[in-house]
Amino acid sequence: MSPPIPVSVLSLGDKPIPLLGFGTAEYPFGSSSDMRDSILHAIKLGYRHFDSATLYRSEQPLKEAIADAVLLGYIASREELFITSKLWCSDAHKGLIVPALKRSLESLGLDYLDLYLVHWPVSVKPGEYELPVKKEDLIEFDMNGVWEGMEECKRLGLVKYIGVSNFSCKKLERLLSVAKVVPHVNQVEMNPLWQQKNLREFCKTKGILITAYSPLGARGTLWGTSRVMECQVLKDIAQEKGKTLAQVCLRWAYEQGVSVVVKSFNKDRMEENLDIFNWELSPEESHRIGEIPQVKGFPGIEFVSEGGPYKTVHDLWDGEI
Repeated sequence: MSPPIPVSVLSLGDKPIPLLGFGTAEYPFGSSSDMRDSILHAIKLGYRHFDSATLYRSEQPLKEAIADAVLLGYIASREELFITSKLWCSDAHKGLIVPALKRSLESLGLDYLDLYLVHWPVSVKPGEYELPVKKEDLIEFDMNGVWEGMEECKRLGLVKYIGVSNFSCKKLERLLSVAKVVPHVNQVEMNPLWQQKNLREFCKTKGILITAYSPLGARGTLWGTSRVMECQVLKDIAQEKGKTLAQVCLRWAYEQGVSVVVKSFNKDRMEENLDIFNWELSPEESHRIGEIPQVKGFPGIEFVSEGGPYKTVHDLWDGEI
């Protein structure tokens, strides 16, 4: 097993979040027959944060892997793990949030989640768990009502921390104006080709931890791009340092003071991705990465519709794209 992964203490919390987590979003969702074994191997290697979602259909395999890990002695109990799941858009309605979390807990075989996130600032009509969503099902997102539901989940002890995902600075400002509980986390696309400097600075001033998804670009998924893994600057730095391009990306994100979730079911890469904590990027290398032209990998056009609340990608991201 690798050395322990560094952690970050979340505001007003007693359980820290590991700064490198294991993603479970396999696309198409639920398509992997070996997800349970991959998660179990990740626990054996030393991963302790597992990022799931109702949409991913990964909660049941995660439940099975946790049970196996305890049985095999990889962990003493679930308490050693930090488990995240997410509220899908079809449950992003005030009265549906507590029931949605209870269903996730049942699927996971857990009494509580460590972190529950609003997956997108988007609502669709109840019933379907799919991406792309049906554009005719897009309806107004009731931020106040949704967040009240999330706060109720925390009040009931069903989750330790609550947060959001894919929220712009402007949407966070709006949420903070009504929230009784400040979101602990904002999980967003972040990698050397989409560095999120303004959002990171904003969240830091508000005590919100950024978690980076698609740190390697999520090549091969609906929301992914091959541009990160094909970036010549990153290739050059990796070759100079004797590291993989993935390691350079993950180390870069770690050095920005964020947490990261990375998904690979390849056993060699799972181990390589852990090897980012005992070396550093030089100031010159960091500068070169900082100069990479920026382009967002997943603009979210699936949530944009003439008949919906977001008419353009600009509306969805409040111009922060």
